[in-house]
Amino acid sequence: MASTIWKFKLETALVNQRVLMPKGAEILSVQTQNEEPCLWAKFNKANEDVKEERCFAIHETGETITSIRYSYIGTYQLRGGVRVYHVFEVMT
Repeated sequence: MASTIWKFKLETALVNQRVLMPKGAEILSVQTQNEEPCLWAKFNKANEDVKEERCFAIHETGETITSIRYSYIGTYQLRGGVRVYHVFEVMT
């Protein structure tokens, strides 16, 4: 079974955002690339055309988080570490 890894850009300004990705994609990492937050996911190439919408929440350090339906993905920093954000997948 052949796999591949794709990058998906995230928007820091959107607390909750939906990302269309291949069905069953496994989230590998979240980091910045050229000061833009990105998420990398691995998936089976056979599912490349079978998409599913997944929801991610981004919260800055110090913000109140009220949802318990979050699964932690990772943390990224902007402006040389001045701003620190935490990415969660919203579980349905």
